[in-house]
Amino acid sequence: MSDSHLPINASRESIASTRSGYLMLIVFLALLVAIVFCVVTLAGGDPGPGTVLGFLAFILPAVIMNVLILSGFYMIQPNQAAAITLFGSYKGTDRTPGLRWVWPWMGKTKISARANNVVSEKLKVNDLRGNPIEIATNLVWRVADTAQALYDVDDYKAFVNVQIEAAVRSIGSRYAYDDVEDAEITLRGSHEQVNAELRTELIARLQVAGITVDECGLTHLAYAPEIAGAMLRRQQAEAVIGARRKLVEGAVSMVEMALAQLSEKNVVELDDERRAAMVSNLMVVLCGERDTQPVVNTGTLYS
Repeated sequence: MSDSHLPINASRESIASTRSGYLMLIVFLALLVAIVFCVVTLAGGDPGPGTVLGFLAFILPAVIMNVLILSGFYMIQPNQAAAITLFGSYKGTDRTPGLRWVWPWMGKTKISARANNVVSEKLKVNDLRGNPIEIATNLVWRVADTAQALYDVDDYKAFVNVQIEAAVRSIGSRYAYDDVEDAEITLRGSHEQVNAELRTELIARLQVAGITVDECGLTHLAYAPEIAGAMLRRQQAEAVIGARRKLVEGAVSMVEMALAQLSEKNVVELDDERRAAMVSNLMVVLCGERDTQPVVNTGTLYS
């Protein structure tokens, strides 16, 4: 493998060795009181050379120590973390909220572990049938591994936005917008399955950055404006055809039931021609869009 194609060194979050800041705060205040006391005592008297030398021998280390102690303080809020480094080497992550302290020569990079809500821009995508559609999603994500988020990608927030667009385009082109027959998974009719698959794909894409997805779902789904009118007419035609098909299926079932009951109860004997006429009349009554007007035949069927 050439140097230009070396794999990335994946980081993994570990627990940092840090201390409570409250104990160090007590040490800092104690040294500060001692420094102030020494300064006031020296200023209020007539010190000799030995006293001044002793004062300097104490005050200089005490001031330096207090400055170092002060430089090591940092605060962590709930659902926040701090990545600790030593001269560029990752030493762990501190997630304990409150006042914390670490050696002042160690770096502290804060990162939020709170949930973030992102609504993507409307994207124009071609669905499975090649129809242009507009699609957008809402995503709730958070940092699960602080080391990966900080050190495996350059800007994890920008990385999230790019991967959202890529995942939405992939899901949008994988399924058809709609299917009147309900014979396949569609973007419009299978919300739970599409959203679950979108979340699975986003988790896989964002895993390299230590990001997890808590919730996601499509917030906008529509045909592109240039074909919206034509697709609406097609949907209306398909809906009418589907309704007619259901109506005919129901009418045929009712005619079969009527003929069977007439034969079982011996209400009337029908030959083939009368049976055909009865079927025709029943189909007209059951499938007609308007109320039927009954016609009383006072003669016979053959006259």
